[in-house]
Amino acid sequence: MTRSDSAGALAGLRVFLAEDEFHVLQLTEDMLLELGCVVTESVSRLRAALDMAAATQAQVAVLDVNLHGKKIFPVAQVLRERGIPIVFSTGYGEDGTVGEWKACPVAQKPFAIEQLRAALSQLLAK
Repeated sequence: MTRSDSAGALAGLRVFLAEDEFHVLQLTEDMLLELGCVVTESVSRLRAALDMAAATQAQVAVLDVNLHGKKIFPVAQVLRERGIPIVFSTGYGEDGTVGEWKACPVAQKPFAIEQLRAALSQLLAK
């Protein structure tokens, strides 16, 4: 898939990314760029994610549910309070989210670019 094929509605979308596995982080960044998005922040630790969530200029976030054994939900709360919609990524699929977070789209790892596009598009449709 070429950049021009995949950009469309996601072109220029500013994305905050939190992922603790380096290769998955790189792959997700590449997918986001392929979709025409701009990665505003890319973090792999909960503390950094919390700090960045409070200041990010992102329009949406893609958050790994588990960063080095710590749940991402405090970061998700900060983002939600700021009005930034969230896509969760997890190897557990929809079972990886709990309670109030079940309404957020989930990209189940390992995910393909089309799954990521669909999850982001779902956020923009709301």
